[in-house]
Amino acid sequence: MRVLVVEDDAELAASIAAGLEGDGMIAETVGNGDEAAFLGCTEDYDAAVLDLGLPGQDGVSVLRHWREQGRRLPVLVLTARGRWSDKLAAFDAGADDYLTKPFLQEEVALRLRVLKRRSLGHATPILQLGPLQYDANADRFTLDGQPLAMTAQEQRILAYLMQRKGHLVTRSEISEHVYARDLDPESNTLDVLIGRIRRKLGRPLLHTERGRGFRLGAATDADAQS
Repeated sequence: MRVLVVEDDAELAASIAAGLEGDGMIAETVGNGDEAAFLGCTEDYDAAVLDLGLPGQDGVSVLRHWREQGRRLPVLVLTARGRWSDKLAAFDAGADDYLTKPFLQEEVALRLRVLKRRSLGHATPILQLGPLQYDANADRFTLDGQPLAMTAQEQRILAYLMQRKGHLVTRSEISEHVYARDLDPESNTLDVLIGRIRRKLGRPLLHTERGRGFRLGAATDADAQS
């Protein structure tokens, strides 16, 4: 999951980002409202953590701008402002959730996972594909009821595909949302990881569509292998 963290306290922003990255997410930080308004409309984030008290545009203005521009990314407002009027203003502007400081880092990660899951149309944290099950809250896979042993890289890729099961996922999407810009979509690293995941699944659940990307679930006529 690629998350934009909008927080003007640099130390706190770094702490939030480190916690999210420790939970397997990609976190990018920005410290002012004007830049946040721009990035939220030009980059493809899975979710955002947004403070209300920002230099430049305040958080409510940033959020309202995103929504006016048609950006539907889930937004968790994370702020010291706990008054009802502040909450009402944030939700009226398009916030999906609201958490006041101080907070537990684990709760931030959990709420973001829930928001992203709901935005993808998943009503429960348990996702099922035949013998493969993914618990999004625990970030854990089982196969035929047994824990599926995977590396951290394999786990992140399979989780991203599982949340989009049945849909084509391009190499660039995986590069941006699972590895940010650290993975070259044209290298064979991703193919190696996909191959390892496919072998661990041990059955035709993960398919490569030549020149297009990957699909977890039903194969199509364009599948190059299964």
